[in-house]
Parts: sequence; structure tokens; C-alpha cells
Amino acid sequence: MTRENAMNVNEAVAEHERLSAKTYEKELARLHVELVKVQQWVVHAGAKICVVFEGRDGAGKGGTIKAITERVSPRIFRVVALPAPTEREKTQMYVQRYLPHLPAAGEITLFDRSWYNRAGVERVMGFCTQEQAETFLRGVPLVERAIIDSGVILLKYWLEVGQEEQTRRLEARIRDERKIWKLSPMDLRSYSRWYDYSRARDEMFAATDTEHAPWYVVRSDDKRRARLNMISHMLTNIPYTDVPREKVKLPKRQKPEGYRESDRPLRYVPERY
Repeated sequence: MTRENAMNVNEAVAEHERLSAKTYEKELARLHVELVKVQQWVVHAGAKICVVFEGRDGAGKGGTIKAITERVSPRIFRVVALPAPTEREKTQMYVQRYLPHLPAAGEITLFDRSWYNRAGVERVMGFCTQEQAETFLRGVPLVERAIIDSGVILLKYWLEVGQEEQTRRLEARIRDERKIWKLSPMDLRSYSRWYDYSRARDEMFAATDTEHAPWYVVRSDDKRRARLNMISHMLTNIPYTDVPREKVKLPKRQKPEGYRESDRPLRYVPERY
């Protein structure tokens, strides 16, 4: 069985085994508690964590990141989604514009696409030369080795979506006014080049799936399962422990000491709901 056929089989199986919303919310709430513990530990220990999310358009990267961050502090869990490079940035060493966003002590950085743009969209869509892509693939394991040697916990996730599920999700973006902003002209151009992306992905894995910075693949046809599986796996790869904390008790409110509510009329928002 070929890689692509295997992925289509997985897609068909997932279609019949989608996780219920009730089970998903219950498990996600449990994982959120652990993510809060991670947050407290990172600050307490001065740890540095960097998580890279890659995958095709519609694979579920944004939704997975949102599931991770919805109950934690954005000052600790920092999401980085860089726009297209400026003319100045195009002249820099390729990874240079990503380096300032790496975490400092007490921070977790989540890259919604990363320096691996060069191995994926830039290579497939012709924004870089074949030589530039090959140079990147040779050099990035060394850069990641340096990142890890600086004390950063680096985790790399590829979200793998099947052809039929990707089509369904992109068509949903076209029909839904709430999602249309997610569909760019680049997404449409990329959609037709499925196998070019497959070849680029395979070469990227071959060159950069190293012992010190391995790639972890998340099957994402079922978004709920993908999010839970990814978060659970991430937690097992972070050596966090419970941080002691004092029991919280609300203090007594101060007495009014002559304060009276103002007579000034307030501009209340109309209560339409």
C-alpha cells in the first residue's frame, strides 16, 4: 500500500469514528488543567519551550493552537504567525527573522508555520530556488541543534490531513462568511499541487527528522482527536512538575466610607439579547 493510499484509508476510518463533542470537551478540560500546570512550571523553572506546527492548508494548525491557548496566559504562551517577509528580510539569512521570536526564560512559543516555509510553500510555489531549498534542508538541523543546546525544548508537529477532508474544509470556508478570510489566493493555488507538497514533505522529513529534533505526525482528519492527541503528546515531552502555591482566599471588601453611586447618566449598550 502506498503512503497516499494509507492516508486515504485512515481518512475513511476516521470518518466513521469521529469523537463526540461531549467526550472531546471533557478530555480537553482535563488537558487544560495540565497546560496551566505547565505554564506555572515554565515561569517557576525559567524553562523555554518552542513548538512548531506545520501541515497543508486546512490541516487544523490554527484550531489546535487555539485549543492549547484558550485557558492560559498569552504572555506565557506566545503565538507567532509571521506575515510574508519584507524586502529587507528577504536579504537576511533565511532563519534570521524567526530567531527573535524564540522563547526567553519563562515563555512558550507556538509557531503557526515556521522556518519550514522554505521547505514547503516557498519551494512548491516557486518563491525560492531549488538550490536555496536544498541549502536550507542541509543547514536547519544545525540551527535546531544550536537552539536545543541553548536550553530550548523544541517540538515539531506535522498535521496530516487527507485529500477528501482537506477539500471538505476548504469548501466550508468558501460557503461560510465567518471562515472566508481563511481562504487566500495562495491556498487556492496550493490546493491543486497536492503531490508537489507530498514530495516536498517527504524530502523535508528525510533531511530534518533528526534524533535531537524529530518530527511528530498527527493524523488530523478528526480535528477533535487530533487536538487531544497532540496536546497529550506535547505534555509527555515537557518535564513539568506541580509548583507549590498558597491557598487562595478572597480578602474582605473595603467599607464604602461615604461613597455614593454617581447620578451621571451612563451610556449603556442596548440589551438586544
